[in-house]
Amino acid sequence: MPSLRLHVVPDRFAVEHQPNSTFPEDDEWVALVRAPEGLTVVRQAPPFGAFQRWAGFYGDAHGLDVPGMLASVVAPLAEAGISVFVTSTYHADLVLVPEGSLEDAVKALGEAGHAVAVQGAG
Repeated sequence: MPSLRLHVVPDRFAVEHQPNSTFPEDDEWVALVRAPEGLTVVRQAPPFGAFQRWAGFYGDAHGLDVPGMLASVVAPLAEAGISVFVTSTYHADLVLVPEGSLEDAVKALGEAGHAVAVQGAG
């Protein structure tokens, strides 16, 4: 599997399910996925509120035709028992893990051969 240079995105995220929406009412979102069961919205987490906060890993750009890129990140996280939520861009994948699992995720990804930068995380 490929070895990647990943960094922890300094923001924290909230993942929301809006069952009766086709587009959010505001423009404060990072990613949207529309499906038959509703809209999934990823946005920067506000500093307050009772919701799960997610930390994100983002890596170097890679082509869409390179197999195994996402698997090389999510497989070690799965083996470590860490849940993920993934959204992809044209260039790379944003892999979210529960904020409380960040330290374990960094360790698992490092052990899998990835270089993980955590400067500025928080």
